[in-house]
Amino acid sequence: MSSKLWNNYNATKAYDGYFTSENKLRKHAVIISNILERYGKDKLQEIEKNCQSTISARGINFRVYAANNRAEEKKWPLDIIPRIIPKSQWNKVTKGLKQRVKALNLFIDDVYNQKKIFKDNIIPREIIFNSPYYVKECEGFSPKYKSWANISGVDLIRNKSGEYLVLEDNLRVPSGVSYMLENRMVMRDVFPELFTRYKVASIHQYTNKLFNCMNECIPKKTANPHMVVLTPGIYNSAYFEHSFLAEQMGVALVEGKDLFVENDMVYMKTVKGPLKVDCIYRRLDDNFLDPKAFNKDSLIGVPGLFKCWLKKNVGIVNAIGTGIADDKVVYSYVNKMIVYYLGEQPILNQVETYLCHDKIQRDYVLENMSRLVVKPANASGGYGIMIGPKASLKERTEVAEKIKKNPREYIAQPLETLSTAPTITEKNIEPRHLDLRPFILSGKTNYVTTGGLTRVALRKGSTIVNSSQGGGSKDTLIVE
Repeated sequence: MSSKLWNNYNATKAYDGYFTSENKLRKHAVIISNILERYGKDKLQEIEKNCQSTISARGINFRVYAANNRAEEKKWPLDIIPRIIPKSQWNKVTKGLKQRVKALNLFIDDVYNQKKIFKDNIIPREIIFNSPYYVKECEGFSPKYKSWANISGVDLIRNKSGEYLVLEDNLRVPSGVSYMLENRMVMRDVFPELFTRYKVASIHQYTNKLFNCMNECIPKKTANPHMVVLTPGIYNSAYFEHSFLAEQMGVALVEGKDLFVENDMVYMKTVKGPLKVDCIYRRLDDNFLDPKAFNKDSLIGVPGLFKCWLKKNVGIVNAIGTGIADDKVVYSYVNKMIVYYLGEQPILNQVETYLCHDKIQRDYVLENMSRLVVKPANASGGYGIMIGPKASLKERTEVAEKIKKNPREYIAQPLETLSTAPTITEKNIEPRHLDLRPFILSGKTNYVTTGGLTRVALRKGSTIVNSSQGGGSKDTLIVE
């Protein structure tokens, strides 16, 4: 490490994307290290400023809700030092993700139809039937191509030895893909040299692939199909993404009040009169989709939509009822599902998981609270997580009480050390922990993004990468 730039960079605490544990540069990081060294701190700060103003000019933002439920608009945080992954590594990850999502889709289809997996005692049926996301009304229904989770966001981490592990599956309404695409557009603008020096795999075809995936999921083929993105509205934290994707695909962005149902068909209100809708990319949870079928107080849904879908008069991506596979308890059985449905060994490993509803595992968790990470089975966004080694005795005791009261709702995992990558701080370049969310599309065919959204914990030592809790992001370059 010749340059001053890396003088105080310590990559020994975790697997680092740029340096080995002996502090030697990895092969794929040599080019960027040379660029960064040549630029020096001042030029990098200048690129960082340009990056911030480009983000402002493009209006890339997200919303967070404060304790008083007031929405606050924040600028999207992008760190200009990208994550770099060699293509050969990524090819294996891609295969593993396709395999995993394929098994999950077969599992959801089986649960609502044959229920073979319960009969063969691979997974206890009460885990599914007691899940808040199990939609009894979906029984006997099978979407086109048995594809329930058409858009999945699977969170990956790299452990201390650099192995990719699946941390969780997001199969309901996963968000973040627009930020992956915007990060690339911004980086091409402010840091063009990266793209001339590296052979970087393109990601811009995602919205085209999403459009085709929606098209494939239309139950009954029509000559001139109409598709829409259904948003809960401007106050949703991911509203930027909803409008971005609709605009990129050239389809209408609608709210529940823009649609209506007649004779079990869905129509959009337009100035020229009603327009039949053939496929809906919904960005609201099952519960709010149709006040006639689910939460009758929902003001953001479309009355009668569920019945249109069951009658196969409209496609909905992701399908209603997909949430049963989005449960952290179900996650612990995915490797068994891969073997059961596909007759293959899992290509990607996952984090060891203890299920608190099992007495032996629960006792282990309660005795080892200070060493484990405890998560609610059905929360998202990093909420409700207790990191044992960092928690106070009071916090651990409170969580232990919650587990005893409602064991089905909690799982625990060993604390994995998330990998790091160089990140610009006010003073220097320092390692920060990160994860990665690639997106997988499933319809007639499968597609995995080349890379994904890398989220980075901007606070030193922190492993919480969620933007709503102070995390940032990086562009993810898959390079030849």
